[in-house]
Amino acid sequence: MVRRGFPSARGNLPTELNSFVGRRRELAEVKRLTSEFRLVTLCGIGGVGKTRLARRVAAEVARAFPDGVWFVDLAELGRREQTPVSETSNRDVLAHVVAAALGLRELSARAPAEALREHLASRSLLVVLDNCEHVLAACATLAHALLSACPGLRIVATSRELFGLIGEAAFTVPPLPAPDPAGRPALADAIGSDSVALFTARAEAVLPGFRLTMENYQAVVDICHRLDGLPLAIELAAARLRVLTPEQIATRLTGRFALLNRGNREAPERQQTLWGCIDWSFELCEKPEQRLWARLSIFAGTFEMDAIEGVCVGVDLVDTDLLDLTAALIDKSILSRDDHGAVVGYRLLESLRVYGREKLHEHGEELALAVRHRDWYEDLVERAGREWIGERQAYWLRRLNRERANLRTALDFCLREAGEAERALHILSCLPALYWWGRGMFTEGRGWLERALDLTAAPTPYRARALLLAGRMAFAQSDLDSWQRLLSEGENLGRRLGDAAALSYATFIRGTVALFDNDLATAVRLLETALTTLDGTGPAQRDQRLHLLFTLVAAVGLSGDQERADALYRQVLADTEACGEGFHRSNAMWAYGLAAWRQGDLRTATENQEASLRLKRTSGLDDPLGTALCLEVLAWIETGREPGRAAVLLGAVDAQWSRHGTSINSYPHLVGHRKACERRTRRLLEEPAFQDAYRRGRSLSYDESLAFALGERQPAAGEEPAGRLRLTSREHQVAGLVACGLSNADIARRLVISQRTAESHVANILTKRGFTSRSQIAAWIGHPVE
Repeated sequence: MVRRGFPSARGNLPTELNSFVGRRRELAEVKRLTSEFRLVTLCGIGGVGKTRLARRVAAEVARAFPDGVWFVDLAELGRREQTPVSETSNRDVLAHVVAAALGLRELSARAPAEALREHLASRSLLVVLDNCEHVLAACATLAHALLSACPGLRIVATSRELFGLIGEAAFTVPPLPAPDPAGRPALADAIGSDSVALFTARAEAVLPGFRLTMENYQAVVDICHRLDGLPLAIELAAARLRVLTPEQIATRLTGRFALLNRGNREAPERQQTLWGCIDWSFELCEKPEQRLWARLSIFAGTFEMDAIEGVCVGVDLVDTDLLDLTAALIDKSILSRDDHGAVVGYRLLESLRVYGREKLHEHGEELALAVRHRDWYEDLVERAGREWIGERQAYWLRRLNRERANLRTALDFCLREAGEAERALHILSCLPALYWWGRGMFTEGRGWLERALDLTAAPTPYRARALLLAGRMAFAQSDLDSWQRLLSEGENLGRRLGDAAALSYATFIRGTVALFDNDLATAVRLLETALTTLDGTGPAQRDQRLHLLFTLVAAVGLSGDQERADALYRQVLADTEACGEGFHRSNAMWAYGLAAWRQGDLRTATENQEASLRLKRTSGLDDPLGTALCLEVLAWIETGREPGRAAVLLGAVDAQWSRHGTSINSYPHLVGHRKACERRTRRLLEEPAFQDAYRRGRSLSYDESLAFALGERQPAAGEEPAGRLRLTSREHQVAGLVACGLSNADIARRLVISQRTAESHVANILTKRGFTSRSQIAAWIGHPVE
């Protein structure tokens, strides 16, 4: 399966796994609010259906948002009330999660919220922020900042509390209407009730053939009434039809809810009802199922079966039973599936997770489970490192990306528990560099590293590695003061420890800096030194050695030493082909193709760039920066032989750079070649033709860019960029008249409209097409698409 470098341009709204029942009035009202207000907050108690309503609203209004609707699940952040971190840290992590959901990889040193503002400033989109209550202040701050700077942005939030912002529209999501059994409703009236319809729909899913009949409908009405129409409670009750009849469920609810006034007497009645329903569901579980439910609450976001087996097993839960117990919790609607292609993940609804965490706390297991969770994810990272150079590389990259929420939870535990910060350094040091580079998580990575470094002082190899990794990220973000300080500190510590790997890594970073400064002689010398001084054959050293080799291929190739580039390239292939490694091999292909282009061997250069792109695509590696670099060199290659194709490639690569918050300027040693390519392409093409081809390239998605670069697709002339607004028929008329050279006054007379109306039409055309002048309209009108 080919993986995108970012989600679809139309959004990432999850597919509904079961039917959406009722809520016609609520849907209409929230859609109205969304059209009138830029921030709409759906409030209500847990389990009332805020998330489902928000997702359905987003799906139904999607066509109004050219840049899509995007769903951000904040439950994966976990609950951090006990975590002594700054509000700034909370806001940064929140911004990272939102950016990741939108498919953004921010590579600069800007604050994450700033990068989001810039990305969204000119876009028209709807963002759903789900489960905001446990990071409410951070959500309010981020929402205010984004809405103030991004006029085309609208937000629908779900929360148990309002943000408290000016301009916020509140909608309290009510429970589903439930008939009063005291009124003895007829069967037809029961069938028309939303709460009964929901029970029936979920009942049919767990018990095929279930129907509402004269014999059972009164019991179903009684259930829905006693549960106050709360969707989560109704779904939990319906799941019991595997083992109970509706009448039995109603009877058990009667006994169960006679005890509801115990516990939190200050809670609203409906909250007590929900809690009581969850309590009832918990007690109807077998003891082993109860223990597993509580222990699963230690996870954040989604988790997989091996994690369940690794974290939740104990003397009272043997690993051979966990699969059946997990299936039982799914059957009881406690646990939900969250599929990832060929892999099944699991997730607890937030209300059920909070309930499980309380049970864990009651039994004094919370700390022990948190330690076991941290240990298991630390081991996961170590396993990824051991198998990174091999055929499972793409698997590990996907797995680590899926586990971001749990990795954050493990790191957060280390940094808030006394004496555990060294373990955070270990986890951070063992994560493959591509985990941070592939997702563009430099700011987040540096944040974790700096927090861990501030809390530790022991002179260990992990500290040296963490300092150097933070320095390398700072350099990637052009934070010169920080990278020099961190690099020097890490290098000095490595020297004190006699740590050859750390010293080699420090020299490698300095060699990379020299390469980016275009000091090729110094770069080659330092990189060669780093290679010869690298000691050891462990997984980390193999990874570092391959990174050194392909960087050297680029350095010696740009300096004109093709013979040395050949030898180094063959060395990378020999070390990677047999074991199935793809990341370093694809980058070596890029570097060797760059060297061949420098020597004028365009055939070899093209073959290697295309081979690199194919390997990145077929291996499932999520390497957007490497892909952009391949597109860059292919554009340079095409300049002299097919300038129109070169212009499309230039537009395509700039679209990729902008999606990741960076540009070719992040690679100063390549900027001169890019500028020369662009100057020559503009010279060979007429400016209107260059602009048209460049815009067509900018319109291509990630997959379309790869297909075009590999000769699998040709974009049609004047192809419409994704998300661009179409012109009305009148605007088409006006565009044609502009192309004929008519002024606004002439257009007004020709169409018998006011001059102000003509000016408005022209302004709309410029905005919708992304143009800045009438001449661009004239150049484009020869290639209309609408």
